[in-house]
Amino acid sequence: MTGAVPPPASPRPEVRRVTLADLRDCLARGVADFRAAPAFGVFFSAVYVLGGFLMVWLGAGHVTWTLATSLGFPLAAPFAAVGLYEVSRRLEAGERLDWGGVLGVVWAERGRQIPWMGAIIVIYFLFWTFLAHMIFALFMGLSVMTNVSESWEAFLTPRGLAMIAVEVAVGGVLAFLLFSLTVVSLPLLLDREVDFVTAMILSVQTVKANAVVLGAWAALIALATLLALLPWFLGLVVVLPVFGHATWHLYRRALATPVPS
Repeated sequence: MTGAVPPPASPRPEVRRVTLADLRDCLARGVADFRAAPAFGVFFSAVYVLGGFLMVWLGAGHVTWTLATSLGFPLAAPFAAVGLYEVSRRLEAGERLDWGGVLGVVWAERGRQIPWMGAIIVIYFLFWTFLAHMIFALFMGLSVMTNVSESWEAFLTPRGLAMIAVEVAVGGVLAFLLFSLTVVSLPLLLDREVDFVTAMILSVQTVKANAVVLGAWAALIALATLLALLPWFLGLVVVLPVFGHATWHLYRRALATPVPS
């Protein structure tokens, strides 16, 4: 008895140019999708809000751990959007929105390529957490460890401010690299039959071809996410769904699938 035959690979998408006007339109469509299906947006983003509270609980009383995980928190955000992409896909196609159907699609992804991307994101996050601790140790040493868990005063010293600057700079570079790997690869993997390596390569090529525009998009996401983290992570309930939906529309603009001849 033979196993199931895998579905045929989808045609390789072609990278297209996007403009700032495209970004504005995608963001507007993201807001429209969230307003059309707010329950789905709140549901999927709640996972990250709860995760934020969990990080605070794990880091309670340890400023260094809270700082490292908070800076690394946005790195894991793209993986949350799989359900949001499916909602936007259904709204775009005029298909019925129901919890069983959307969650069924998300559950079905466990046997496709999305889990591989999830593993890469988790490893990336763990690497950043380790690196953040290393940067802290290099700048702050052991002499301030008794004070830093109880007060932020150590971070207001010249050495502390330099450490924060390096943390933010290194974190920004790593975050942009992850953004480049995932900005269109995750919706592509949901929408088409491609392997995750090809999807990541196409995502990087898309960013390379639209460096200025997608750099602005990454900066907007980073700023909005940072502001959303401040009120006890509650802003993520709105920010993540809007940008998740908008990313689906950005993917549709940035990659064109050739029609088979």
